[in-house]
Amino acid sequence: MHAPPTEGVDASVRVPVHVGIIMDGNGRWATARHLPRAEGHRRGVEALRRCVRAARELGIRFLTVYSFSSENWSRPAAEIAELMGLLRFFIRNDLAELHASNVRVRVIGERANLSADIVSLLNEAEAMTRANSGLTLVVAFNYGGRQEIAAAAAAIAADVAAGRMKPEDVDVDAISTRLQTTDIPDPDLIIRTSGEQRLSNFLLWQSAYAEFVFLPLNWPDFDKASLCGALEEFARRERRFGGVTPCPVP
Repeated sequence: MHAPPTEGVDASVRVPVHVGIIMDGNGRWATARHLPRAEGHRRGVEALRRCVRAARELGIRFLTVYSFSSENWSRPAAEIAELMGLLRFFIRNDLAELHASNVRVRVIGERANLSADIVSLLNEAEAMTRANSGLTLVVAFNYGGRQEIAAAAAAIAADVAAGRMKPEDVDVDAISTRLQTTDIPDPDLIIRTSGEQRLSNFLLWQSAYAEFVFLPLNWPDFDKASLCGALEEFARRERRFGGVTPCPVP
């Protein structure tokens, strides 16, 4: 698949179908400028808006953003409250634009321990945009890859115990179809900002053959040029999915 001829990217660049982004560095961005961490998170929302618009323009079909991990609950209560407030603000203020732009919103992650108003907003975002056919924006919120795999294993164990399947029927497909991303293609490219080089419990199962690009900039500084640079790096990679590159015939 090739990108449409848009400003800032070579039209011949191979564009991945699914890009995942670990949006890291809001706090470090703020600290470097002697600003409160909350300001870094607010600027991070602006970067997310830029990223979604750029992904649409570049022809990316699925964009998954790691907005709040299941481990983030260990952060200070004031910071968690700020993050929840930003989620409310983003959905209430940006949902109409996303819908008008034909963006479909999906949310993965646990909702059982979320406040009722947050759950209502997540449900509203999904319901309003369900029929849209453009970019699918997957928001990983209160999400953890290990927890997702454990839930899939528990579902399989229940099916085996109930006699609905046999132990020998448990395979890769059995697990994949019980993940929250079962109808979403695996990510081709995962980008992490801030210079850190780890997955931090993000799409652990799904990223088995993803390419990784680690950027030294903090998330609030991420823009279309940053995304284009990551796509150009992706285009230079040789993806073999466990195989080998055929030798040229002499």
